Amino acid sequence: MKMHNKTNTRKRRWLIWAAAIIILFIFVRFAVFFAVSDGFSGIAIAVPLFLLGGILFWLFMSVFFGAWVYQDCRKRGDDPVLWVIIIFLATPMIGLLIYFLRRRDIKSPCPACGHLVPLRAKYCEECGAYIQNREETENMENKKMHHKRYIAGGMVSLVFMIVCLTGLIVSASGAGNVNTDPSSDERVWNLGVIQMSVSNYWDGVWNLSFKRASDGFVEERNMRIEDAEAQKLYADISCGTVPDGSSLILWLVQGDKAESVDVTDLSEPLEYPLEGFEEGKIHVRLQINGVEDVTSEITIQ
Repeated sequence: MKMHNKTNTRKRRWLIWAAAIIILFIFVRFAVFFAVSDGFSGIAIAVPLFLLGGILFWLFMSVFFGAWVYQDCRKRGDDPVLWVIIIFLATPMIGLLIYFLRRRDIKSPCPACGHLVPLRAKYCEECGAYIQNREETENMENKKMHHKRYIAGGMVSLVFMIVCLTGLIVSASGAGNVNTDPSSDERVWNLGVIQMSVSNYWDGVWNLSFKRASDGFVEERNMRIEDAEAQKLYADISCGTVPDGSSLILWLVQGDKAESVDVTDLSEPLEYPLEGFEEGKIHVRLQINGVEDVTSEITIQ
């Protein structure tokens, strides 16, 4: 019995450590994003706060429901760690649904041989003895809700998560809360999606390729101008599919200065002079308006 208790204590500690590591990872992810980008420039502070709140309350809900499932599994002689993992991987609500559909019956010892027999069974599967007066016990066990604080904590977390997600949608859709203007000096945020996208920046060269994107979707990279008089922006861009009315616009934005070039049908690589700009950071953006199967290579030399 002592060995069993030690094993359960060890498992609980692992679960607590796992939850703590996940929370730490979320905060580190936000910190890294803030450090390597323009942070939350161009977006109302309420948007990332509601997003972070939604993630954290989803995690709290997973922990609370996972803790309840852990205790219920122990009560039924099932594998608690396996089911807690399923709760996290399948999301709490789907995981709970799967668990309720698959969980084992509660068992009690047979009065004749001591073999554990489901409460619903009328006969012992080991010795065949008839077992009487089990209906009342079964009803009591089915109606009894154990560890109510876990269920309550999970439901409260669910409510707060819904509140945060609602706030996120309302704040993101509010006028001026999310910058989508490609000519702005602030970071541009996209409310659409881009499919099969690969973007990397190495040794001063920005490579971007994608299958398709929502109309108006903007991909951007911050680059640097060392000598505006001598350097040029070089762009080798190919659009594989160009439906009628579609376009791909290259934007160069620095402070109040914004210039754009239509690069939808380049017959040769673009060489764009930078005399009008200053030394320092410049936003290089591609505004996608319906073009598909695009590959691009952009650099400043």
